[in-house]
Amino acid sequence: MIKKSLLATLVVSALFTGATANDDMKKWLRPTEVPQPTNNKLTPARIELGKLLYFDKRLSKNDTVSCATCHSPARGWTDEVPTSKAVGFEGRVGPRNSPVVLNSAYQRHQFWDGRAKSLEQQALGPIEADVEMNMPLKELVPKLQKIKGYKPLFDKAYPGEGINKETIAKAIASFERTVVSTESPFDKYAKGDKKAISKDAKEGFSLFKGKAHCVDCHDGFNFTDGSFQNIGLHDGNLTGKELGRYNVKKRAAWYGVFKTPTLRDVTKSYPYFHDGSVKTLKEATVICSHGGRFEHNVKNKSDVMVDRHLSEAEVDKIVEFMKSLTGPDLDIKVPTKFPQ
Repeated sequence: MIKKSLLATLVVSALFTGATANDDMKKWLRPTEVPQPTNNKLTPARIELGKLLYFDKRLSKNDTVSCATCHSPARGWTDEVPTSKAVGFEGRVGPRNSPVVLNSAYQRHQFWDGRAKSLEQQALGPIEADVEMNMPLKELVPKLQKIKGYKPLFDKAYPGEGINKETIAKAIASFERTVVSTESPFDKYAKGDKKAISKDAKEGFSLFKGKAHCVDCHDGFNFTDGSFQNIGLHDGNLTGKELGRYNVKKRAAWYGVFKTPTLRDVTKSYPYFHDGSVKTLKEATVICSHGGRFEHNVKNKSDVMVDRHLSEAEVDKIVEFMKSLTGPDLDIKVPTKFPQ
């Protein structure tokens, strides 16, 4: 069971803004609290229930796929393949690279195209998606209601609310809000330990903020400002899922744009970009710092995507800095037994 101290840990461990951190560095340190909606405050019972649901493959149509299949703590909270191939329902291939769950609690929008505005709304999407878990909610709810062991857990977590799509979503979202980044070498540096990162990493951080303009998108403690950008990965007219946020609403400014991902634990979350087309952090940095993969015939490429004329040595230093954003794995005990 999740210890009651976990809630305190989520808050206390967030206090990376120690007395030794100067004002210029505090913006890079985690806020004092994990955001939570008023109707779904974190409790040990909700976190424990959500964890069981997150790892329970019975939430899928054929009992073979769980949330953790594509978002595994052992694989950087993603699946380390370009799309969801070989992990979705009956091996079906997903259209995009699995986004990381890490620090999703701090993001205003969920999914690469931002179509969900909360973790509760996000939690139900993969369950019903035919290429992921392929389980209609009208079938999942009675399925869980028949598992006697789940009833007391739902009653404890959400008294009087029962087992329904709302409580399922709230429980999974509660667990996901505990999936937060740990203290990295950069955090120690930001708190005042000047020996926590290398000279190259320090120079890379300066480039990151300055010449490279990485902070135009990757700003703040989570190293994303939550913006949506077309970074020029594809030229010519776009179709299907490559239209990105434009599929949510046909706005010209949303053509081909995708959410800026966090750079926390970025060394664990390869491959990179929404299409999973890049295997190395250096290649991803080169593409972004050179203004995208394509310079011409890119409709609606973001204004921030311009060639920053970085040398290979400068790119290497930025990569060295980003490596310092990786902390120890989050201490989560993956359940091996589930309610019966």
